[in-house]
Amino acid sequence: MTRPARSIAAGWLTPSYLAPAILLIVAYGVVPFAGSDYLLDAMLTPFLALALAALGLNLLTGYAGQVSLGSAAFLAVGAYAAYNFNLRLHELPFLVSLVAAGLVAAAIGMVFGLPSLRLRGFYLAVSTLAAQFFVQWALTKFEWFSNNNPSGVIDAPPLSVAGLTFSGAAGRYLFSLTVVAVVTLLAIRLLRLQVGRNFIALRDHETAAKVLGVPLLRTKLLAFGVSSFIIGIAGVLWAFAYLRTVEPAGFNLDRSFEILFIIIIGGLASIRGAFLGAAFMVVFPLLLSRLGAALLGDVFDSGVLEMSQRIVIGALIIGLLIAEPRGLIALVDRLAERVLRRSPRWFRRSTQF
Repeated sequence: MTRPARSIAAGWLTPSYLAPAILLIVAYGVVPFAGSDYLLDAMLTPFLALALAALGLNLLTGYAGQVSLGSAAFLAVGAYAAYNFNLRLHELPFLVSLVAAGLVAAAIGMVFGLPSLRLRGFYLAVSTLAAQFFVQWALTKFEWFSNNNPSGVIDAPPLSVAGLTFSGAAGRYLFSLTVVAVVTLLAIRLLRLQVGRNFIALRDHETAAKVLGVPLLRTKLLAFGVSSFIIGIAGVLWAFAYLRTVEPAGFNLDRSFEILFIIIIGGLASIRGAFLGAAFMVVFPLLLSRLGAALLGDVFDSGVLEMSQRIVIGALIIGLLIAEPRGLIALVDRLAERVLRRSPRWFRRSTQF
């Protein structure tokens, strides 16, 4: 028996479908034409790259319950792997290099995920620091990874897909947006499969998951592999679409902590939380900096403004986590519920989950 057309249409009007559809329409149809180069290059492109990296870490930490402090290492692996694939295999399409770089990052992530079989919590987090230090050391020690550049600096190849080159701020933004949208949809699909349910069972209670027949060894390594694959692709976007030239020092421990803070602030075990957290950590400081310079630039020097900006952001983070430990996504959901309660009855019926 087929569902009535009205029922199908109402299903697509739910907030889980409607809001992302509107955002994608605006992101593709409005932002590239109305946004300035500064908005696209300095705000939205790094936002997309770090949001994707946060999505990868959230799959590992938020959904599978495995703590990692080596995210920047897998960013670096993805960036340098794609660079070498493009450099040494000229016939290889860039999209194939992108996926291959993610697979290399996944393999490295699974290797450094092996301690998760015996370690948990903070002990596992400390063990993942080995990936951070080892990768950064290897990229600096062996000049082959950077085409014999003593400083380890690599330059971005052109972003070209099927003869179409994504140049300029708008082109790089659209390329990043498309990659992030596709990977996010695949991640959502993965979480709806048995693999995603195994991740959640592992996070909630490892012993109970084992009793229920969840293969712990395979699930943990798969979580590290999938997470590192996504972070590796984010590393390609970070290096080639945003920075366009990068060195190993750009993937230091501070970057790993930044990605971790993004998922904590945005909300653990939430796809939307990764994007909200990235917006707070990447876009909001830039907006605050420009606002402070416009309002107080004639009164205070740049050093005072920068320190004031850090104080404001730090205070907001503390206040946010005190008010809502589950992150920004919980605040957004609470606001949406209030708006929905005050909306007309016909709209509430059409947007029920």
